[in-house]
Amino acid sequence: MPRPYASGVVAAPADKVWAVVRDYNGLPGWLTAIGHSELVEGVDGQVGAVRRLVLADGGDPFDEKLIHLDDADRTLTYAFTGANPFDVARYVSTIRVAPVTDTDQSFVEWWCEYDADVARHAELTQTFADGVYAGGIAGLRKVLSS
Repeated sequence: MPRPYASGVVAAPADKVWAVVRDYNGLPGWLTAIGHSELVEGVDGQVGAVRRLVLADGGDPFDEKLIHLDDADRTLTYAFTGANPFDVARYVSTIRVAPVTDTDQSFVEWWCEYDADVARHAELTQTFADGVYAGGIAGLRKVLSS
């Protein structure tokens, strides 16, 4: 099973980065690949909440459900709940924010596990790791540096 992964340092304290990441419906504010997010079920920041996303370049909306939220560990896990633009059968993703204690910065890591046709693993792994996760970490840097 593929496990795309990206990580990076964000020049802001972990609590500040976590506040941005934890805003489950706030993804378009720092992930440029997402054009729109709307909470369609549950309460923002509570397990069970479902956000409906639309990619910035258009396409059909798709849903992600918040399945784990741990403020103490600054970890958030979500999953696709049906059809999605990547056409994966199963997708579970986690983003974690940890303090870099000697510099008061943050270490952000983001990864997933997914099921898809083996012939698409390399393409999807690159899309998730480089396009989504690394792009999101870069977006956090940009938003939190201003």
